[in-house]
Amino acid sequence: MARELVRAAPALVPTPGFPRASMCREESRHGTHECVRHGEKSRRMDYTYEDIAKMIDHSLLNPTLTAAEMERGCRLALDYDVASVCILPYYLRRCAQMLAGSQVKASTTIGFPHGCHTTAVKVAEAERALADGGQELDMVVNISAVLSGDWRYVRDDLAAVIAVTHAAGQKVKVIFENCYLNDAQKIRLCEISSELGADWVKTSTGYGSGGATIEDLVLMRKHAAPRVQVKSAGGIRDLDALLGVRAVGVTRSGATRTASMLDECRRRLGLPALERTSES
Repeated sequence: MARELVRAAPALVPTPGFPRASMCREESRHGTHECVRHGEKSRRMDYTYEDIAKMIDHSLLNPTLTAAEMERGCRLALDYDVASVCILPYYLRRCAQMLAGSQVKASTTIGFPHGCHTTAVKVAEAERALADGGQELDMVVNISAVLSGDWRYVRDDLAAVIAVTHAAGQKVKVIFENCYLNDAQKIRLCEISSELGADWVKTSTGYGSGGATIEDLVLMRKHAAPRVQVKSAGGIRDLDALLGVRAVGVTRSGATRTASMLDECRRRLGLPALERTSES
């Protein structure tokens, strides 16, 4: 059974299948590691703060979040200079206003979380999100159609949303919800997403029965086209887990524990703690 990242062993403890990145001890502000591999030590430059911060899509998708909590979440994303904020669709316009002029992108979800909206509804959601300032859209595949083997429907559904989003000059992440799929289905989704020019393939919504696993991420990186990036979601709750998925080719990860992860990153790199406007 695939191992979810949230269950990964603590750093410095070898775990079969888990990347060696979590077994390294950072030693400089630039991320120089002293790593043990097969009993030998090696030193290498591994990451900067920006490298890690720009992996994170700060997630504000819990339906119980209040407007005040989403405002604080957007300010937190600005404080830490993450890649994006992925927010509840109704609050996207305000999010885009708050992020304007920064390097943090405004994003939201399409067909979330089960993916079984009609294609017309997904397209309408995408058009609304783009009009509200969305720069990256995380779209859920039609899980029922995937499980039914209706690949024509799956392809047409994805193609419609990708086309309208790319026409607006913005990007799409295709969410598979891997916990419900077998490997053959995941591979086929990687192939279709690649053929249609999706910008990312993504493991999960974070609201299914399971989240990202190393095995799935390796599979997706292998079968998606080189230009298609891979995003993890679900179970990435500390810096070592984030470094672990980075080691297998992940470029983005959904996160709710952004502050603790990036505070730890700064600590390991010898950087001063951030002064957070989101705390005021």
